[in-house]
Amino acid sequence: MTGEVDTAQQAPAQGWGSASTRATTLILVRHGVTSLTERKAFSGSGGDDPELTEAGHAQARRAADWLADRGDVSAVVSSPLRRTRQTAGHLAERLGVEPSVDDGVNETSFGDWDGHTFAEIRERWPEELSSWLASTAVAPPGGESFDVVAARVRGAREGLLERFDGRTVAVVTHVTPIKLLVAEALGAPVSSIYAMELAPASISTVAWWPDGNASLRAFNLVP
Repeated sequence: MTGEVDTAQQAPAQGWGSASTRATTLILVRHGVTSLTERKAFSGSGGDDPELTEAGHAQARRAADWLADRGDVSAVVSSPLRRTRQTAGHLAERLGVEPSVDDGVNETSFGDWDGHTFAEIRERWPEELSSWLASTAVAPPGGESFDVVAARVRGAREGLLERFDGRTVAVVTHVTPIKLLVAEALGAPVSSIYAMELAPASISTVAWWPDGNASLRAFNLVP
């Protein structure tokens, strides 16, 4: 297994200062590759809805095996997009559960930029791109700002913690929601997402306690 950070052996049994050991664990799984992933094109919630490639399906199956080996995942939730639902399907089949959909963990809408590479965007929308890179409050033309997405994802997290209190759930989602959830767990600003990188079908794990404390247990693990 490859990956950047695995703190599972180092993490405390509970959040610092938390009086409760009843954590709700969110295992955040990025979807497998699509044709747009392979092109390194922007792929949000407002453009095409690509499906997994054969390589993407294979990645999802490896992630499913990894989750099954944990032995404690009781539910699978995904964003409504095809690539996440297909990934979640592999996980749910392996775990013997029925997947559900949560719109709150959908990817950012990149508006007019969906389907375009960074180089293409820089050529066609240079001023808009500069503004977007300078502030998380700025949205791409016709899209969502990261600040707006952060508020949406925060609401989804609160709902998941209430719904799956004390349990471990796999949440199949996208680059931006995962980064935002990690940033929130660490108490980092929204802009910290620019310093994170996530591989396709990678796994990041956060344990949340009822008092709001959180522990990042793993980041960008690739089964």
